[in-house]
Amino acid sequence: MKNRKIELKWALVFVGLQLGWMLLERVTGLHGERIDQHVTFTNFFAIPAIVVYAFALVDKRNNFYLGTMTYLQGMTSGLIITLFVTVVSPLTQLIVSEVISPEYFGNAIAYATSEGILTQEEAVEYFSLENYIIQGLEGTPLMGILTSVVVAFFTRKKTI
Repeated sequence: MKNRKIELKWALVFVGLQLGWMLLERVTGLHGERIDQHVTFTNFFAIPAIVVYAFALVDKRNNFYLGTMTYLQGMTSGLIITLFVTVVSPLTQLIVSEVISPEYFGNAIAYATSEGILTQEEAVEYFSLENYIIQGLEGTPLMGILTSVVVAFFTRKKTI
């Protein structure tokens, strides 16, 4: 585990970023009166998420691999971060749903049904803690793998 301290540190930074982003969304009304804009603005989370992965891999390169890192080493580090973030994603979602924004699901259900996007039954099923936990367990590894593939390419560094 000593070899994975950097990945654990950055996974915790990433989870902190996720929680902070959700708080920002709630405070700006994206979980309430501006819920119609939520689907658009929530996608901007990708920008700071990629930045965190980049900082993480540069940290790993400079402080573990002594300034050089192969693509495979970067990918491995990114995938370990993704694994850590995925494992805690149910807890992260629980904190968001119960502490940060407990009104989100009700507001999302009301919006989706009033706009005719989903039926009441579909909305209740979709906007639920259980479904969001499942989505997190599926989406987190997918996005983490994609991010790791790209960021590892740009953070690799050969010896001079």
